[in-house]
Amino acid sequence: MKRKVKFDYARWVFVLPALIIVGLLLVYPIFSSLYYSLTTKHLIKATYDFVGGANYKAVLSDPNFYKAFLTSILWTAASLAGQLFIGFTSALAINRVKIGKGIYRTLMIIPWAFPSIVIALSWKWILNGVSGFLPNFLVQVGICSELPQFLSDSNLVFLTLIFINVWFGVPMIMVNVLSALQTIPQDQYEAAQIDGASKLQQFRLITVPHIKIVVGLLVVLRTIWIFNNFDLIYLLTGGGPANATTTVPIYAYNMGWGTKLLGKSSAVTMLLLSFLLLVCVVYFTIIGKWEKEDK
Repeated sequence: MKRKVKFDYARWVFVLPALIIVGLLLVYPIFSSLYYSLTTKHLIKATYDFVGGANYKAVLSDPNFYKAFLTSILWTAASLAGQLFIGFTSALAINRVKIGKGIYRTLMIIPWAFPSIVIALSWKWILNGVSGFLPNFLVQVGICSELPQFLSDSNLVFLTLIFINVWFGVPMIMVNVLSALQTIPQDQYEAAQIDGASKLQQFRLITVPHIKIVVGLLVVLRTIWIFNNFDLIYLLTGGGPANATTTVPIYAYNMGWGTKLLGKSSAVTMLLLSFLLLVCVVYFTIIGKWEKEDK
């Protein structure tokens, strides 16, 4: 006698709205970009033709693409390293604070509480090469003989953007690492102290194993967000001066909205997606090994 399988419709009713939203916001844009990347799609012209991999060939033969890609790599590596170092050390310091921990934590998270446009316009006002507070202050105290052009000098602008991005991203690292630190059983540290373990040994053998998965996931998220960052750079410099801060997202935007070549712009975004997926595979492979070691 065959057994009747009861299908649970109720759970699909609850899940369906979320699946529809994911489909509209994620799946459709990816496949539409993939399709347009194989065509001569133009933002103004109504008709377009299928050209296969011609757009990818054109993008990969453009020296400006490689320059933008290298800039994105440097931008991501430097910003991520700064955010991890300062956020991690801040979390370790605040975790040892006995009085007023909540106040310090609130003050540290302030940069993350503001939208990118507010942060960009505020720093643009502070760093303005004519009336900005910081350039004028540096001249008044004698550090600089003339007003430094933080956002228009090709020698300063990239480091300036990295500084702003580190300042902006540190709170997220700090809060998440601090939360992970507070889950570590204190009796393990007490037992280590009784056994004569040094502070460095306690950090290496107790602290790191407990928080490395959290830190690894933060690295994955911040790598994706920083590499894809568009608004902060565009609002501060627009990719200039002389393309000194043009990253891959800025390059794709300029091609799509500047030259109106949506087909080539879509090819750039698909190459960007492929690269980030490859990076994520590497990251999650490492994190998977960590999880196996902890079992």
